[in-house]
Amino acid sequence: MKYDVAVIGGGPGGYVAAIRAAQLGNKTIVVEKEDMGGICLNWGCIPTKALLKNADIYTTILDAKKYGISTGDVNYDWKKIIQRSRNVAKRLSKGIEYLMKKNNIEVIYGNAFVKDAHSISVDEKKIIKSKNIIIATGARAKEFPGVKFDHSKIINYKDAMSLPEIPKKISIIGAGAIGVEFAHFFNSFGSEVTIIEAMENVLPLEDPDVSSELEKIFLKRKINIKTSSVVDTIKAGKRVEIKLANKEIVKSDVVLIAIGVQGNYEDLFSSALDISLDRGFIVTNKYQQTNVDNIYAIGDISGPPWLAHVASKEGVLASEHISDKEVIPIDYSCVPACTYCSPEIASIGMTEESAIKEGYKVKVGKFPLSASGKAMAISKTEGFAKIIYDEKYGELLGFHMIGENATELISEIAVAKRLEATYNEIIDIIHPHPTISEVILEATGDSMDESIHI
Repeated sequence: MKYDVAVIGGGPGGYVAAIRAAQLGNKTIVVEKEDMGGICLNWGCIPTKALLKNADIYTTILDAKKYGISTGDVNYDWKKIIQRSRNVAKRLSKGIEYLMKKNNIEVIYGNAFVKDAHSISVDEKKIIKSKNIIIATGARAKEFPGVKFDHSKIINYKDAMSLPEIPKKISIIGAGAIGVEFAHFFNSFGSEVTIIEAMENVLPLEDPDVSSELEKIFLKRKINIKTSSVVDTIKAGKRVEIKLANKEIVKSDVVLIAIGVQGNYEDLFSSALDISLDRGFIVTNKYQQTNVDNIYAIGDISGPPWLAHVASKEGVLASEHISDKEVIPIDYSCVPACTYCSPEIASIGMTEESAIKEGYKVKVGKFPLSASGKAMAISKTEGFAKIIYDEKYGELLGFHMIGENATELISEIAVAKRLEATYNEIIDIIHPHPTISEVILEATGDSMDESIHI
């Protein structure tokens, strides 16, 4: 049977691309090798947030006295914590399957191989013919050079979500979003956590002020942090020994490798297609087309930023371009990034440092949550909001926040940035009181020497 669009991969890029393609009248099929929803829904975004909610509930109960609430002995059931996360993932995966049926999208399970520009073999048993192909095969955890995951002592993020018991000591190599989220999670349940990061700061892609604030908070919680620390070797025996370049030895029960991802492109294409790759990711143009015009690539397989919401947007863009709709390429400077440790971290656009390097004369405003009435009321006063404007035109260049509800508030800034709002327009927006969102108004006021509450 012939199709208009064949999507390889049913993750947040692939299933969204398929739905949009079907909405636009294309006969669509999805080939998925495991479960609908991909890594994000089954092992990433959603189930990790379920685990982090368990940590939030547990730590809140332990801290109940400050709210005037007395509790008895507080315990947790590790197996039930893990099971709740897995149940959430299963329910959502079933929901994606329902959406496929609702939109008359055929789904077949198996390993896809693109034989030519219009033919896909599935497990060498079935051939799919399609006018267009969208590759959405995602990425997987990168292994430390020369060290294989054994899935018990040397683990990746998938293993970390289903450990049979909580480790007494865990080392985490890599302090990006995955690393710090798991550091917060395991620390909340009593593990002794050590973070090892080769760069100068945890969350090295964030504004340095945000990274420094998170380090202070983590150190206060007795999370060990070793930045500017290069790992030399990793050896697993009864315990795991990590030798650093400075000869220091770090011992733990388990080591979580969180040093990035690599694209799932192996055994995917016929060599005759000669699909262009760059460091293991598929090269695309602004419409997500590869060097073969009718083959598109979206999401993690097409390179950074490796974010589920980017994959979904790229999926919509690719399907609309296939359907000859007039499309606007993605402005990646307007993509928000979120880290779901506690306190949360969210950012968009330039850091203060990068804006100055780009030649901007900047106006920078900061507002601490310790001065927020709502934050005080709910005892969530850690962190701050920082906003960066171009002094000449008032253009919003970047926003960086560490604090309560940061990952929700960032959407306001994403809208403002996409609509090219200036500081004069943002300071004129009435924010409801009392809310955490007032930090946006106050930080903007601070950039103009007009802040009311600091």
